[in-house]
Amino acid sequence: MVRVTERGQLVLVAAVLVAVALAPVVLAYLQLGYHGDVRATAAYDDPTADTVRVLDRTVTRESADVPRRYAWADRDAAVTDLRGDLAPVRSRLGSAEIERGTVTEITYNTTAAQAWQRGNCPGGPDRQFGDCVTDRGVVVQGRVDRTHVLAVGFDVTTTSQRGETRVTVVLRGLGG
Repeated sequence: MVRVTERGQLVLVAAVLVAVALAPVVLAYLQLGYHGDVRATAAYDDPTADTVRVLDRTVTRESADVPRRYAWADRDAAVTDLRGDLAPVRSRLGSAEIERGTVTEITYNTTAAQAWQRGNCPGGPDRQFGDCVTDRGVVVQGRVDRTHVLAVGFDVTTTSQRGETRVTVVLRGLGG
């Protein structure tokens, strides 16, 4: 029976050694303040990135039909209709997080769209397509006498309990 007692003592000593070895690991874990999913929490706290992604997809989708529907001479109507097509999404995004205390305001930014136009629409006799025009925050270009949406400029302001986030984005249309 002496042997059984020695085995029990050996197991007990091994368990104590393992516990002592794990103690610093447990303390370090607790001190680091581990958070399981930091990225998901950040996105939840500020939905601005999600708002921009939805806007981007919507601009791409809604701009796809514009060349088929509008000649270059009708570009003013094309911009008006595109803005009308984007209005329900802008409205929905603005109020989507209200119950969580977050309000998002999405407005057109003509200045950002004009800056995008200057940097991305070549001029001169060697250009492949027609003129580019910025109209109410929407950059359009004449291609084969059709109106193509190249880009749309937005200001996105998200206000929550944590503060306010403001971003200016220029989202490319299907023609851009």
